[in-house]
Amino acid sequence: MEASITAEDENHIGLDVLDNSTYKHDLTLERESGEIVYHQCDAYADKADNRTPEENESNEQARRFAQYYVYCEQGYDTVPPEIHPERINAVRLAVQELSDAAFDDLFGDLEQQLRSYHDDGISRPIPIPSAATGPNSVLYRQHVYLGVDPLETDLAEEAKTLATVHGVDLEAIGDNTGIDEFNTSSVDDWHRFSADLATVARTQDVTVSDELTIADVSSLYTAFVDDRGVEHIGEPDRDPFDREPDTLIELAPIDPGPLEEFRTYLDHYLKCQVRDCFIRMGLHPPTAFCVLGPGRIEAAEQYKTLEMYPDFTDPDNEELLASN
Repeated sequence: MEASITAEDENHIGLDVLDNSTYKHDLTLERESGEIVYHQCDAYADKADNRTPEENESNEQARRFAQYYVYCEQGYDTVPPEIHPERINAVRLAVQELSDAAFDDLFGDLEQQLRSYHDDGISRPIPIPSAATGPNSVLYRQHVYLGVDPLETDLAEEAKTLATVHGVDLEAIGDNTGIDEFNTSSVDDWHRFSADLATVARTQDVTVSDELTIADVSSLYTAFVDDRGVEHIGEPDRDPFDREPDTLIELAPIDPGPLEEFRTYLDHYLKCQVRDCFIRMGLHPPTAFCVLGPGRIEAAEQYKTLEMYPDFTDPDNEELLASN
């Protein structure tokens, strides 16, 4: 995959992308949202229905690569969170920094739900949907949100001052509670505080990426297909932020094992998600993410149905790792 920026104004960025078949794609992205507002490739039919599945995937690779290229070259937030490899990896690293107690507080319901399939003595935090084709056909989902502990950055003094102005309690961050539970501080107070602190960070050119923490997670919810083949995707009863999550965890009822074993599994699972981001933008993953196993369900479906992909979800396919 190759790309070059051909035009830019205050609202849009134009690019030429060469896909892995060396076909040229002409794309235009919105600078603020990353939304692709124009896409033309003379090598493929204009309508998706008139393209092969592989041609449609090549088109998608070009679009994803264009968003990532602009993010890397220009620093604009053009990559959707669910396919943003750096954001997903930041979640992975932040999860590994949690104490056992904090990990259990955030992901204990997910672990318990999975363990209930393998231990009859364990109660389920949420019921298995009665309309699912079977108990093992359900996926358990949870949104994960990144945050920054401002007291651990070079902006600690500024953060304390702004916290006093907006009436928020910075010490509550260490409790790993949701934004809506930070003592008496309201959501609006925290939003105003965060916006002002972000402005200070930009003004002083301070980087806070190394201090990312897990701010909160949503409650568990399910996705499943019923007997008629209709997909049902629920909604969490509690979602702490009014924004896109930084990562979506989406697990089949595997045996999670002990707490530390489940943490290790999540680490590998998130590596697989990062792998999927690169592969589905037509790139070879960095060495650290050349791993086998399930990541995003959407990617797994493509690996199993498209001839252009090997099955990266097969944990026993050592030949695949050796050839990449």
